[in-house]
Amino acid sequence: MLSEPFSPCVLIPCYNHGAMLASVLQRLAPFNLPIIIVDDGSNAQTRQLIDDLNAPDLHVHRLSANQGKGAAVIAGMRVAAARGYSHALQLDADGQHQVEDTPRMLEEARRYPHSLISGQPLYDASIPKSRLYGRYITHFWVWIETLSFSLKDSMCGFRVYPLVPSLALCDRQPIGQRMDFDTEIMVRLYWQGTPSRFLSTRVTYPVTGVSHFDALHDNLRISWMHTRLFFGMLPRIPQLLRQRGSDRHWSATPERRGQWGLRFMLWLYQHAGRGPFVLLLWPVVAVYWLSGRHARAASQQWLAKIQRCAQQQHLRLPAPLNSYRHFLRFGYSMLDKVASWRGDVQWGRDIDFAPGAEAVIRAADGKGHLILASHLGDIEACRAMAKQVSGLVINALVFTDNAQRFREVLESIAPQAGVNLMPVTDMGPDTAILLQQKLDAGEWVAIVGDRTAVNRQRGGERRVIWSEFLGQPAPFPQGPFLLAAALRCPVLLMFALQQHGKLRVYCENFASPLSLPRATRQQALQQAVDRYAQRLEHHAFLAPLDWFNFYDFWSLPGEESRDE
Repeated sequence: MLSEPFSPCVLIPCYNHGAMLASVLQRLAPFNLPIIIVDDGSNAQTRQLIDDLNAPDLHVHRLSANQGKGAAVIAGMRVAAARGYSHALQLDADGQHQVEDTPRMLEEARRYPHSLISGQPLYDASIPKSRLYGRYITHFWVWIETLSFSLKDSMCGFRVYPLVPSLALCDRQPIGQRMDFDTEIMVRLYWQGTPSRFLSTRVTYPVTGVSHFDALHDNLRISWMHTRLFFGMLPRIPQLLRQRGSDRHWSATPERRGQWGLRFMLWLYQHAGRGPFVLLLWPVVAVYWLSGRHARAASQQWLAKIQRCAQQQHLRLPAPLNSYRHFLRFGYSMLDKVASWRGDVQWGRDIDFAPGAEAVIRAADGKGHLILASHLGDIEACRAMAKQVSGLVINALVFTDNAQRFREVLESIAPQAGVNLMPVTDMGPDTAILLQQKLDAGEWVAIVGDRTAVNRQRGGERRVIWSEFLGQPAPFPQGPFLLAAALRCPVLLMFALQQHGKLRVYCENFASPLSLPRATRQQALQQAVDRYAQRLEHHAFLAPLDWFNFYDFWSLPGEESRDE
């Protein structure tokens, strides 16, 4: 806890924004907060407008010449600390910030007094496109400079500073004085152990607003700032990785869960094509690889196991195999999904059948089938190509926890991708009835058989079957196999693996139908899972980097660590 009581004020840096100040103060009036305006060397007209302002607890601090937004904010924080305030709520003088969110910001600061509280902007159509796209670039570099996704937006000027750690940093380290200030101070506060917390807030660019952003000089300053921060990050890598381990991971928060970077990558592909996407993918994946300690360890564990088993069975694996290329393959799979749904993937050139697969699919002859899929390869590309090439509908069951995030991102660029996604929370009777209707209509249903069940039995025990996989028992879910037996339909195995520069679709019969007799049900279930595990292992040897289970597959991890 703070040694002094929570005592906030409002800090407004102002440079020739006098016309908007009166309305900003009027919107602030209901909150009865002390206000500090820092006049950053404004012209005579603005100085007169500031002098004419009328507020019950208003203090004006003037700088003799324009020094920049950062210098004005730092000067204002020093004035606030000298007047006994513990926190300063910074907002812009031009009226673009949602002043009405002030109580939410201050309440968050009261609950987390040692954190920097920042707005996470929700923009309307008024934002200039150049500013919007420029923010994506800054987000990317900030994630590299912190080796973390916890800083969701470093450019919003609507934030609450804890004055003691903020001024301690400013006394110890020169901070950018102009438009580079907001990002640099947030990153450096993170480095020194002051976390940031984010609240969504609407930001509007007024039609009559005045912008002091200099496209040439401020962009040069920002580029130089990111250069300084990048090289400042390098010796801090061990500290940042340890610090990240103690952070609350972005996937554990109820906000957008780090989708901005993903959306930017997809926007880049949509507007610039595959080349720029691939060029940027390498450094983006490097950030994930460096910061994803648990996923990186799981990748290395997977590659070590499959290489050892291949050696024992005298099998030759495709090379080279390393965990960075494993992460990179996962990044490419995102592109494959989007390209397939957008029609940018051509049959024969980018994707084709493995020997025997086409005959199995043609033998289906319009009947409903259940596909036992996995997180080996890209079944989503199969769904897209089946719809485009033959008109076949493949419904995909996805658990609710992940379905919404996946659907939002994919549909933003390929709206048709979400039409046949079926979010479920449990493998209950309602799910079985819905799937039976799909099968009766001649549609197919895909469900993965390699992820342990989300739901548990009473007492917390998972419904799993342990089966030998790469020389060690691994847990497989009972649900997909019980569902297949209940539906009494033909069951196929399907994989789409990256081989020789294209996706190759493997499809084989598994059961027609899957039978689990009551008298020998557990034994039959074990045999079915064992056979699935054997075929999963067989196909994993064909494309080891297509394994997208980035967690310890041979244990029963918690859902949160799996999502990470």
